[in-house]
Amino acid sequence: MTTTGKQPVLHLPAREVPIPTLLSPEAQAQLAQSPGISNPPWPAQDDIDGWRALIATMDETGLAGLTMMAQQVPATVEEINTDGVRVYVVTPDGCTVGDQSVYLDIHGGALLWGGGESCRALAVITAGMVGAEVWAVDYRMPPDHPYPAGVDDCVTVYRSLLRDRPAEKIVIGGSSAGGNLAAATILKARDQGLPLPAAAVLMTPELDLTESGDSFNTLMGLDTGLTTRLMPANLLYAGGHDLTDPYVSPLFGDFTTGFPPTFLVSGTRDLFLSNTVTMHRALRSADIDADLHVFDAATHIGFIGTPESEDRTRELRRFVDRHWDR
Repeated sequence: MTTTGKQPVLHLPAREVPIPTLLSPEAQAQLAQSPGISNPPWPAQDDIDGWRALIATMDETGLAGLTMMAQQVPATVEEINTDGVRVYVVTPDGCTVGDQSVYLDIHGGALLWGGGESCRALAVITAGMVGAEVWAVDYRMPPDHPYPAGVDDCVTVYRSLLRDRPAEKIVIGGSSAGGNLAAATILKARDQGLPLPAAAVLMTPELDLTESGDSFNTLMGLDTGLTTRLMPANLLYAGGHDLTDPYVSPLFGDFTTGFPPTFLVSGTRDLFLSNTVTMHRALRSADIDADLHVFDAATHIGFIGTPESEDRTRELRRFVDRHWDR
């Protein structure tokens, strides 16, 4: 143990980290693959063209995989404009006529990418997971629309949904950056006097843009799905606002005045593990019902098409069905 400045530092020797043998063969094979594609170099904060090029690259990189998975879900998709915000409404085959249950889905993508066709494809995948109608918010993003544009768009869509659906039939959820905006949307809607939704779903959520949690250091390099910190993107998104503002980093919110039952998911190799478990403790300290699921060896992107991913989907479906009272 040594001290660097005011912060103690623990030095560990280099070591190999085996893949757990209790994982399914499919999950083991995914972990054995090389790390995912790292982000290109971050542009300077004022390099708007550089940010636009990076965002286009990341959207192109992810869209093919999302489209392939979405093609496995029989569903109809309608694009609508809700009070100025583009929304993809997805209805999976087999939905019960008259069921008012709806999942308000907020896409991930480092708070910068994942909109448009990626948002649409992810909405179809989500509809297949929850077995209900999905409203996916194609919210505005930097560099042209930094905070609070994205949160405001999500609150606008939630307010619109409330005109036709009871709050107890609405679940708000998202993964990664979408988990940030899902939680921020609930906090801001609550503070504006809107009723709480039936539940929240936060999948490996980016809740702390200060990146102060332990796993940002201990799991860097071990998470092959998220291979870098996102601080440059966080600063661009915040647009000069304090990163500890609860609507920017919901982990710093006040949950004692109300928050819905929450489903949280992470993995032991997920760079955002600290975000997830610290949020769970914050909710439980405020006596909020919160289900925490941490999957062994799962990275930020989890496992795709494996028994572990099927287990996660089964738990998610149980949770939303219970809170929709279906």
